[in-house]
Amino acid sequence: MNNLPAVLVLLPFAAGFGTGPVLAVLIGVNVGPNLTYVGSLATLLWRRIVHEHDQQAPIQEFTLLGLLATPIAIVVGVVALWVSLLIGGAG
Repeated sequence: MNNLPAVLVLLPFAAGFGTGPVLAVLIGVNVGPNLTYVGSLATLLWRRIVHEHDQQAPIQEFTLLGLLATPIAIVVGVVALWVSLLIGGAG
């Protein structure tokens, strides 16, 4: 599933639980798709622009970088969210 439809499906459910779950959904659907080549509209647009400029974007390299960067970005995002909710008291 692409990240835009995921927001439309998940956000109504998360909204009933407060600010924290809504923000967690937004982290998940915006950072998580970087793991796959077709996971987000931004990645698809980026791929089109790269190909229009006669550059290569090998799927193997993209996947490897996604496997390395995505888990780190999700953990950092969730920890930052957790700390901000603790400090701000929302949730």
